[in-house]
Amino acid sequence: MINLKEKFDETPLCPHCNEPLAEVWFKELKSNFGRRYLYFCSKCKKALGISHRKGFWMG
Repeated sequence: MINLKEKFDETPLCPHCNEPLAEVWFKELKSNFGRRYLYFCSKCKKALGISHRKGFWMG
């Protein structure tokens, strides 16, 4: 089992530039179905990940 613990005294590092992620930027991507967001480092501007939020009608 993996335990999940919220941490307020640690700052994650960007996996690309190794700088502390004090701020993460995001951009909404155009899509016909649902909403997609691209998250990226505010310093090196490299992508950290993409999320997908389904609309209420999609289940």
